[in-house]
Amino acid sequence: MLGLSAAALVIASALVPRTLAHGGVISYSIAGTWYDGWKAYNSPVGQSTIQRPRDTYNPIQDPTVNTLGCNDEGTSPAGQLTATVAAGSPITAFWNTWPHDTGPMLTYLAQCPGSTCMGVNANLLKWFKIDEAGLHSGTVGAGSWAAGKMIAQNNSWTSGGYLIRFETIALHSMPAQFYPECAQITITGGGSRAPSAAELVSFSGAYKASDPGGKCTMVLGQDAQHLGLF
Repeated sequence: MLGLSAAALVIASALVPRTLAHGGVISYSIAGTWYDGWKAYNSPVGQSTIQRPRDTYNPIQDPTVNTLGCNDEGTSPAGQLTATVAAGSPITAFWNTWPHDTGPMLTYLAQCPGSTCMGVNANLLKWFKIDEAGLHSGTVGAGSWAAGKMIAQNNSWTSGGYLIRFETIALHSMPAQFYPECAQITITGGGSRAPSAAELVSFSGAYKASDPGGKCTMVLGQDAQHLGLF
């Protein structure tokens, strides 16, 4: 299993007005090598990154849309890169300064057909979860969440061809706000165990608007120790 991390960086001041309450992954560190994330709002011309593209930093609020997989229509851009990752190496995804301390942190992997993910549509893949954390203690309205822990510990979170999908879900308002981001990697030197069919999910399809986690918000002040989504 890969060692996984997520952290936050201060985003360029020019983007602050548009990302004050939203955001996403803006860079990656993999075994000491740095990769820029996709720069939303900028022209796609000349952008070259391991991250799949996105148009905005706005959240997804409908869990049934076909952009839920990678926060885009599922395809790779002309400048798509692929990072090589040795099994067991840490992957750090750096988020912009995160404003929402109520919600879970989740990480998924999906294996692409063939030897590369180049040109593979993320909406057609099957995903398996490799890391998760939700409500650590207390109640929904006054408890300690994984997103809050990520902020408190200096905005950091440790947790063939693959797409790796980092996600946080903000529960401060209704409907829930989904922030998925995908990067394209090749894992080398791993084991031979494959996930079972029961461990695989599709995006969209893995979540429903009626799931308990999707309906559990700070506005409702519900008390939940287990959230159906997570």
